[in-house]
This record gives sequence, structure tokens and C-alpha cells, in this order.
Amino acid sequence: MSEETRISEAELHAFADRQLEPARRAQVEAWLAARPEEAERVALWLRAGEELHALYDPVMEESVPESLTQVARGRARWGGAGLWRSVAMAAVWTGIGAVLGGLAGWELHASRPSAPPAAEIGMARRAAVAHAVYSPEVRHPVEVGADQEQHLVSWLSKRLGVKVKAPKLEDVGMSLVGGRLLPGEVGPLAQFMYQSERGRRMTLYVRAEASPYRETAFRYARENNVGVFYWVDRQCSYAIASGDLSKEELLTIANMVYKQLEP
Repeated sequence: MSEETRISEAELHAFADRQLEPARRAQVEAWLAARPEEAERVALWLRAGEELHALYDPVMEESVPESLTQVARGRARWGGAGLWRSVAMAAVWTGIGAVLGGLAGWELHASRPSAPPAAEIGMARRAAVAHAVYSPEVRHPVEVGADQEQHLVSWLSKRLGVKVKAPKLEDVGMSLVGGRLLPGEVGPLAQFMYQSERGRRMTLYVRAEASPYRETAFRYARENNVGVFYWVDRQCSYAIASGDLSKEELLTIANMVYKQLEP
């Protein structure tokens, strides 16, 4: 393979999901063969996928419960089997958090009475899963380290199409480790990682909104041992996640980040 060949993070995820064309898959395999540490990381994703299939494929083969069949009869566009497949697939995707980092039992605590939109809940969950995947990494927790902070911020701002910042959190004992680009449903996402002197980690997850979005108050959610505070502010959605910090510590940091990100 030529030195010019580049394999993106999104392609590595697609490789793990077996979604690449055979020719490109062969290139990625050759690229990984020359990079044992990257190969080990992708192998973790592959094992996670295999565990998901082992856990949830049997659900796809189950007969349709009578209660669901009765509901489906009232919906002309869905047959009973189609409805049950949709329920099963929802269970599969819900199970992703349980496999990656041992997450389970999503518990949502809204900071105000109204229920959060599904898009916000989905972002909070993805932030928790991303934190669980990357925070345990010792040798490759980030793509670009804090020693290249200016380059990191410029790169992520360019890729997201909005100006992003790496907040300064030394006042609460958290120092920037670095950051990375992550694939999203409709575009790239940014993740900044911070760490305390005792090795406790926290990540800031940033998503650019396609159009100016209404602002929202802080909301809190928890996926087993990963707590998340998330909110929307003008052009971006943000989520702060940690399995090491308490809810009170996360709230303090969320307020500090919010103030620093104000225009």
C-alpha cells in the first residue's frame, strides 16, 4: 500500500461494521496489519459487534407476541412481523451501550418538567457511549494531544463548520488531554478529553446543529456508571460525560464550560 493511503476514523468504524466494499476492506486490512495498536482497537469494536449479535439475534427469530400482533392489526402500513422486527432492532441499538464499556440501565433525569426531544436524548447517549469507549484508552485516548491544542481546535472547527473551543478547566483540577473527530449521524462530531492528577477523566462532546436551534437548559442523564449533562446553545449541542465524577462535580464543570463557550 502506498504511503499516501489514508484511512479515516469513519472508515475504521465502517470496517468494524462490515460496511466497506471488498477492495477498500482489503486496503484497510493491510493498513491495520502494519499498525498493531490500531488493529487492537478495531478488534475491540469487532468483538463488541459479535457480542451484540450473540445477545440480540435470537430476538429477531422469536415469534410475534399476541399483544403486539393485536396492536399491529390496527396499523395498515406495518404487518405484525414488521412491527416486531422494529422492536427487536430498537433493542439491538439500545444494547450497544451495554456492550461498550458495560453500560446499561439508561436513567433520564430532566432538569425541568418537559420531556427532552428524542434527538437530545440520542446525543446524550452517544456521548456516554463515546466516553465509555475512549476514556479507558491508555496509549491512544485522543487523536491530537493537548501539546497541539491550537491545531486541534482549528481542525475540529473546520470539520464541524463552526468555531469550537477547548475550555480551560484547571480551576476544577482537570487538564486537557486532547481530542478527536467522531462520526455522527449527519456529520462529524468533536470530543475533547480532560483528566485530573488522579487520572479521573471527563469528555466534552460537541455537535454542530444544521440550523440555529433553540437553547435548552441543562439536563442530566445517567447510563449505569456514566453521568452526562447536556444542553443546546445556539449553533451547537454539548454533552459532558464522566464515569469518575459525581453529578455535582459534573454540574460545576458544565456551568464553567457554558460560561466559557458563550460568545
